[in-house]
Amino acid sequence: MWTGLPPRLLTMRRLLLVVWLGLLAVALGLLLGLLAGPAWAAFAVLPLALMAWGWVLLGRNWASWRYAERADDLLISRGVLWQEETVVPYGRMQLVEVTSGPVERHFRLASVQLHTAAAATDATIPGLDPAEAERLRDRLTELGEARSAGL
Repeated sequence: MWTGLPPRLLTMRRLLLVVWLGLLAVALGLLLGLLAGPAWAAFAVLPLALMAWGWVLLGRNWASWRYAERADDLLISRGVLWQEETVVPYGRMQLVEVTSGPVERHFRLASVQLHTAAAATDATIPGLDPAEAERLRDRLTELGEARSAGL
């Protein structure tokens, strides 16, 4: 059963996009308007166009992320143009971390980082509810210990 990411992650990412590109548009408009003339200030529309494009891309990217807990492994799927699926066997997990930066904490989000014996198969699930991230960490740690004990 696939589980998607919470809508708060999309809200956070879109808000960051609007803040940064909005500030860039204002700064560019003021700088070009003062230094080169009012006609050049029209180039401040470029970050706004980029903002509109990014808004759509963020929505598509958010919708592409999902994960599934299966009997022997965790499956993580993501990507719009280049779809990527990562399979992390429970027995190969060495460390499961839950992290949350200041912006993520404000939006009540956390990320789960999975470390395995092979660095190439490390995986992350971003933007989970903190309770779900902790539940997933505890479950994956428990399953990893059970599977590795059987090796």
